[in-house]
Amino acid sequence: MKRQLPYHGWCFVCGRDNPHSIGLTWYVDDDGIMTSEFTLNEAQQGPPGHAHGGASAAILDEAMGLVVWAAGHKVAAVNLEINYHKPLPLNQPLILEARITQMDERKIFSTGEIKLADSTVAVSGRGIYVAAPKLFENVRLKGNES
Repeated sequence: MKRQLPYHGWCFVCGRDNPHSIGLTWYVDDDGIMTSEFTLNEAQQGPPGHAHGGASAAILDEAMGLVVWAAGHKVAAVNLEINYHKPLPLNQPLILEARITQMDERKIFSTGEIKLADSTVAVSGRGIYVAAPKLFENVRLKGNES
């Protein structure tokens, strides 16, 4: 069964409060696999008719970190690797999947893929995350003071 994850305020990738957000909605299943179906448009354009590489990198950055957060870990990225296999077309449906692949004493590893409608992998990534609870406690405290 899939459950929808909450929106993240001003997040560049998925925040409903941000008028410039890419606007993704995230779902996670019982196996911890996160998915999203979305369409990019001219606001994310790089080469004519295709997404900017930074847009796909931002999406994978958010997805690979968020799948770790959804598993209950307050982390920050320490390394991201993005591989571009095919250009992402604009105004066509895309599918994203992210999952945790390994956990050790200090690091959590995750991967993500953005696929074309025919399931061809267009962009893939790998992230390494470490616990950073204090980083996010300070942000919450500042937000509560205003």
